[in-house]
Amino acid sequence: MKLALDIFRALADESRLRIVALLGAMELSVGELAQVLGQSQPRVSRHVKILCDAGLAERRKEGSWVFVALGERARVTPVLAALDAYGVAGEVEADIARLSAVRADRAAAAAAWFEAHAGEWDAIRSLHVAEDQVEAAMRALLGSAPLGRLIDIGTGTGRMIELFAPAATHVLGIDKSSEMLRLARARIGEQADLRQADLYALPVSDGGADVAILHHVLHFAQQPGAAIAEAARVLDAFGRLLIADFASHDREELRARDAHTRLGFADAQIAGWFEKAGLALERVETLEGGELTVKLWLGRKQGVPVREVKAA
Repeated sequence: MKLALDIFRALADESRLRIVALLGAMELSVGELAQVLGQSQPRVSRHVKILCDAGLAERRKEGSWVFVALGERARVTPVLAALDAYGVAGEVEADIARLSAVRADRAAAAAAWFEAHAGEWDAIRSLHVAEDQVEAAMRALLGSAPLGRLIDIGTGTGRMIELFAPAATHVLGIDKSSEMLRLARARIGEQADLRQADLYALPVSDGGADVAILHHVLHFAQQPGAAIAEAARVLDAFGRLLIADFASHDREELRARDAHTRLGFADAQIAGWFEKAGLALERVETLEGGELTVKLWLGRKQGVPVREVKAA
């Protein structure tokens, strides 16, 4: 009874009903909610707190921003159904239209960021095989079967989510940078749940994922073995970890220019970390073409022996 009273009290306000309907469309920051509702941020924050206290919404801090999403599905689903049944959702069409403007702002911000950093991206990409070849090799390794629950660790701008989300039942993108997460949101929309978190402390329970991806992330890690162990922790039985990164190289300038902590990896290093993490190195692929060689390592819990494949 108390739970029902808390929920009905939380919804006994037009603004909060509008917020719930908006969150049903996409996760939004407090500032974006204020923009759509035409209200001050302090007022919107008070509404959000009431909804969070009732379990209808949840807040996540990312840098100086606070993002708001719907609460637990079991609690929120009946509420959304009631809003739809009573025609309340239809009254927020103007809010949804303004929400389109928020999405457009995000896309414009993403485009401006890429334009400002185009030279840096082109410089690093020119050192190795074309990215579309890397992506094709990753798709081939993961195969055409459904991926199940996918977690993209160090999601960056969300390209891996864009690539693999159609084959997954649920997608979670993790990044430590709030700026990169904002770019990812502009790129992928509602294809995935995005969280700000450290790759050494993933917000996923043991066995909560079927596939994990580390795409050009490991060379930034201070403790690559610990990052692999944490990725393995969240994998279910027979779950797979796919790493795309550089083979060992001597481009020392990448440490200062691009903040690379590690100058690539040897197969033996990856195999050793996999073994300690309870993963079998199932497959390795080498993609040559440029000053840096890209490697793909596929590990599996209770996997099969490694097989080396060298791309043509």
